[in-house]
Amino acid sequence: MNHRPTARAGSVEIIKVERLSKQYGSGANSLRALSDISLSVSEGQFVTVVGPSGCGKSTLLLILAGLVSPSSGDVWIDGAAVTGPLPEKISVMFQEAWLLPWKTAVENVEFPLMLRGAPFAIRRPRALSLLQLVGLEGFANRYPGELSGGMKQRVAIARSLVQEPRVLLMDEPFAALDEQTRTRMGNELLQVWEKFGRTVVFVTHGLTEAIYLADFVFVMSARPGRILERFHVELPRPRTIEMIGNEAFGRLRNRIWHLIGGA
Repeated sequence: MNHRPTARAGSVEIIKVERLSKQYGSGANSLRALSDISLSVSEGQFVTVVGPSGCGKSTLLLILAGLVSPSSGDVWIDGAAVTGPLPEKISVMFQEAWLLPWKTAVENVEFPLMLRGAPFAIRRPRALSLLQLVGLEGFANRYPGELSGGMKQRVAIARSLVQEPRVLLMDEPFAALDEQTRTRMGNELLQVWEKFGRTVVFVTHGLTEAIYLADFVFVMSARPGRILERFHVELPRPRTIEMIGNEAFGRLRNRIWHLIGGA
């Protein structure tokens, strides 16, 4: 079976961040969340962001999404300066699925297209195709209250892809799931990514999850968050659970652990 090759150095740069900082408030009550962050991500890469609690990982993601304005610095996505939401280029998935309880799974998936005025004949087949991709073809007409936590997250993944964004930003989307479901969802996400080839930025607290999913892991310092290092995950794809126990995986996890511990 052929798998989409991972983007390598020299590929098209799709995310560029230069000298990014974020401060909340002013004076004695100010809080500096991010400090002088610069990074780039090539098209098609899967990158993860880890760091101590409160280091600004989610703030960074919200700035990339155009949902929060930086205090200084610049962000470009696919060549466009990010000054607000860019739904045609960027999709965001949060820890909670945030499904509309009065809409079925397929209606939730197609909802972003409906908001943009896409006709039923376009949005419904696309939504059904995505539900099939995430393994929920038999649950299209079920309501969120009839779905498990993992199934709700699958619907949320399908919804995040329905507008065919260039970049998918994910803020700890599996954190609320039990360990077994979380691992299964990680594998399923990688399968979807292999087929779609979108660029993914995935924020997580889990070092094992970060390494298992990623081409590159960005490690942030304690607040104010800075990029301490970018690690290349030199593990073959497709990833398998057995890789988590190998020596190279353990060495990389330990390096990141010690780096965060000394941040």
